[in-house]
Amino acid sequence: MDIAAAMDRAVEASYAAMGVSSPNPPVGAVILAADGTVAGVGATQPPGGPHAEVMALRAAGDAARGGTAIVTLEPCNHTGRTGPCTQALIKAGIADVHYAVSDPNPVAAGGADTLRAAGIRVTGGVAADIVENGPLRPWLTRQRLGRPMVTAKIAAGIDGRIAAPDGTSQWITGPAARDHAHAQRSRLDAIVVGTGTALADNPTLTARTADGGLYPHQPARVVLGHRDVPADANLRGDTGGPLAQVDSHDPADVLAALPDALWVLVEGGPHILGAFFAADLVDEVHAYVAPMVLGAGRSSVEIPGVTTLGDARRFETREVTTLGNDVLVTLARTVRPSAQV
Repeated sequence: MDIAAAMDRAVEASYAAMGVSSPNPPVGAVILAADGTVAGVGATQPPGGPHAEVMALRAAGDAARGGTAIVTLEPCNHTGRTGPCTQALIKAGIADVHYAVSDPNPVAAGGADTLRAAGIRVTGGVAADIVENGPLRPWLTRQRLGRPMVTAKIAAGIDGRIAAPDGTSQWITGPAARDHAHAQRSRLDAIVVGTGTALADNPTLTARTADGGLYPHQPARVVLGHRDVPADANLRGDTGGPLAQVDSHDPADVLAALPDALWVLVEGGPHILGAFFAADLVDEVHAYVAPMVLGAGRSSVEIPGVTTLGDARRFETREVTTLGNDVLVTLARTVRPSAQV
């Protein structure tokens, strides 16, 4: 396997760590034996557990000696809950290391220099753009801004309506779009809704598989607003992630209540979404658009004080994906998370 293909495999492995590794970065690693075959693949484990390089080295065993390590993030160079990955790579006899993104954390940085000093050939920046805008993006956002990456989720008809005038909203999008949204939930740290949505829709905010089961990782559920969630509400069930109530209407208070979160999804309602947009706290938009026109009812986003086109919040289109009869439009800020690290 060549280095580019191995990095693709490492990126794929890192998706399994999203949500699980927080507040540590979700890293993927591949070990190629000296003959170029895949000897081991690993991803970062929950906090206190092994990092991706150690997991991949364990899988590779003796085949790692004289081989090559491909990692999505520069190997760490410090001792925290676990030892430095640089020393694990040196001890295993790795001859070459290729990584995508340099570690912006000054506490953990310097791994490349340590490896080179030990006689290991090191190459950085391999597929950096793919990794920066993939699984590492939420962690890089926190490193840059000191807060989690915030994604606004919208599910609406092509006229931007999320519910009919009588309040009915199930289902605007089809099964494929809903399955995709639940798979995304399984990689999140937290989902945020307002008290209006919590009381009107009585959601569970769990991450469910296509057959109705639960994904192994469940994000925390956060309700923003002054009204209490009733004792018999679905959000108080024990099948999802922990429930937190933030007695405020300020989005910044939500993010402050999630000090370890890397990726937060804001699902609604329209006033909560509007508050996050107004506060300039939205890094990404997932817009699930159904081929439907309601013509009346609730809009997807309500931002107070907007009076002219110049008040619009603009993003760049990152990706357009067909999901059954629906379309997912992914929008993102034009500045990459690592650009200002």
